[in-house]
Amino acid sequence: MLRIATFNINGIKARAAVLARWLDESAPDVAVLQEIKSTDEGFPRDLIEGRGYQLETHGQKGFNGVAILSKQPLTDVRRGLPGDDEDTQARWIEARVEGAGGLTVCGLYLPNGNPAPGPKFDYKLAWMERMQARVTELLARECPLVLAGDYNVIPQPSDAARPEAWRDDALFRPESRAAFRRLQALGLYDAIRLRHPESASAPPGPFTFWDYQAGARARNDGIRIDHLLLSPHAADRLRDAWVEDAPRDWEKPSDHTPAWIALAA
Repeated sequence: MLRIATFNINGIKARAAVLARWLDESAPDVAVLQEIKSTDEGFPRDLIEGRGYQLETHGQKGFNGVAILSKQPLTDVRRGLPGDDEDTQARWIEARVEGAGGLTVCGLYLPNGNPAPGPKFDYKLAWMERMQARVTELLARECPLVLAGDYNVIPQPSDAARPEAWRDDALFRPESRAAFRRLQALGLYDAIRLRHPESASAPPGPFTFWDYQAGARARNDGIRIDHLLLSPHAADRLRDAWVEDAPRDWEKPSDHTPAWIALAA
């Protein structure tokens, strides 16, 4: 079984203890991280490599930044989402996981887009269009593909404890949700909804993000914005998927918590 997780760490240096504990306790085979908020040179590599992972980063000083770590070799590493040579934000990384049946993993940190409407929202939607184009290219290879990360999109009302509170937010605006559906229409599957279809109509949840303010975690006032989307070849191998919410309650946590999938080898 191959376990793949996504975790917006919200600052690798601020959450080093949280990340180390999570890697020791959960031991994912592959993990993608978002918001590392570190340059490639400044990343604490020993924290990852000392635990037996190969590490590939696409960093940026103080903002954004994504990484892939894997217990199996990573090849064909690509940094940056194609389609805009002037975009310098570090939000996309992809790599092939050797020994995993041709599996490609893409780690992404999709733009937030607030305030909306406005230039930041326009950038978000343009970025999603570029992502759709890249995913179309990757799907044409007809190999297993996992797109894991912080999408900054609440796909459905059941993905928020209080959807009405997010009505005008860029994460829940109709344009963002429509762009997410266009991605899925390429032939991608939301791993948690695929494995647990009952969660779409049950009480809201599971969630992957709770704001630090106003006791959101204690009240379970969360949203699900961290997703793992699977190509058909990857979905055929899906055995389980869920959210691991315990790390949100550790000391000095990220405001996100890991989501994961288990694929047949």
